[in-house]
Amino acid sequence: MEKKYVNRRRVCRFCAEKKTEISYKEASILKFFLTERGKIIPRRISGNCTSHQKQLTRAIKRARNIAFLAFVEER
Repeated sequence: MEKKYVNRRRVCRFCAEKKTEISYKEASILKFFLTERGKIIPRRISGNCTSHQKQLTRAIKRARNIAFLAFVEER
């Protein structure tokens, strides 16, 4: 008997919290959406909705420019 994989729909974390704006100043929240190499996790993996993923990407890029976040993590 094979195990069947049930594909569960991921819920946008920001929609669930009813958060309208994502700020670049919240580096601790933004770190959850970066890989260990420093890349931004895509929408299909993180489960964010389109509008929040765009806000998240913009906030991460701004935080990198102001040096709240590193561009690349050191090995």
